Amino acid sequence: MDLPRREFLAAAAAIASLACSREGPRPGPAAASRRGDFLIPDGLTYLNSAYTHPMPRAGVELLQEYATRRATPGVELFDTSAIVRQVKADYAALINATPEELAFVPNTSTGENLVVRGLGIPGSGGNVVTDGLHFDGAILHLQALERKGLELRMAMPRNGAILLEDLDRLIDRNTRLVEVSSVAMYNGFEHDLKAVCDLAHSRGAFVYADIIQGVGAVPFDVRATGVDFAAASGFKWLMGDFGIGFLYVKADLIGTVLERTTFGYHSAPDIETHFLPSDTPGDAPFTWTFGTDAASNYEVGSRAAGALMALSASLPYLRRLGVERIQAERQPFIEYLRERLPSAGFTPLTPPGSRSPIISFTFDAGRPVADQLKRARINARVGPRYLRISPSVFNDLDDAGRLVEALV
Repeated sequence: MDLPRREFLAAAAAIASLACSREGPRPGPAAASRRGDFLIPDGLTYLNSAYTHPMPRAGVELLQEYATRRATPGVELFDTSAIVRQVKADYAALINATPEELAFVPNTSTGENLVVRGLGIPGSGGNVVTDGLHFDGAILHLQALERKGLELRMAMPRNGAILLEDLDRLIDRNTRLVEVSSVAMYNGFEHDLKAVCDLAHSRGAFVYADIIQGVGAVPFDVRATGVDFAAASGFKWLMGDFGIGFLYVKADLIGTVLERTTFGYHSAPDIETHFLPSDTPGDAPFTWTFGTDAASNYEVGSRAAGALMALSASLPYLRRLGVERIQAERQPFIEYLRERLPSAGFTPLTPPGSRSPIISFTFDAGRPVADQLKRARINARVGPRYLRISPSVFNDLDDAGRLVEALV
């Protein structure tokens, strides 16, 4: 089978150029023009990007071509080393890190597990502080360790927020780690992460942030916040696919404070064999020197190459739009719902003034909200008494109006 030659995919810079030229902002009303950048069916109002964000068309095209090449013996695959460099550089620029501080992980939870394990928790002693709006999978992890002797302290939300004063009462000189979600998946509450880090660091504790519901949707800067560790998967606001994400580790903590607890061929960039006839003789079949960057310390095995391809298109798209611009354009939508839905019987769960991509409401049990939205062809997160709306770059105030009309 002969495939069309698309040599621009051989290098990372070419991929970034392709993604930006195909998927950059277009003239006219911003959200309306960007809707065509995604495969959203006609007539559907998609307000559920906090659950799974659609991939841009450019990412879909790269993923499809990757799948075709991968399935066809004898066809040259992509230059994955160049794509790895491009993707890490784009993500590093998005959060103001360096590529050397980033390791690929299969998902956010793996990043959180690597941090807890690398700090020797619970064996190293000390307590861990978290809060009731942190990701449920991470809380489950910490509560499981509590059964093995970890002292776990938890601040509970008040009026949909975690108060710094409540964390202040829990964090002491024996606190080893503070774990938070920068943006809560439940109601969009956003921590003042710099204040959390300043407080934790003043008492000798480290801070891990789950940033999956923030990065790509709200401005995030690892230097400005001072966060020590942060993890995110690619399938939400980074607009990629399942199977790959990022773990950030502050440079001076790599391999020292956060120990290497897993090993694989990424651990050593210079593995040498000693058993083939032409090899230099040696007492062992392999010799190596461990790498010193985050990838060498925390990446283990094969990466999800298809998901990597999707990110190679979506990250340049995000950077071209600009996260500050995305947030500013989204805010009128959030405020419109906060103003209109309470009169229809929906009580906000998201604190006033929130600038995250999530706004949530509660409503009386038995109300047929899911059926109302289904009839109006609106996709949002609905529970028995819970409604979460999470608009993105392709949504506008017309979408907000359709939602209100469907629910009133």
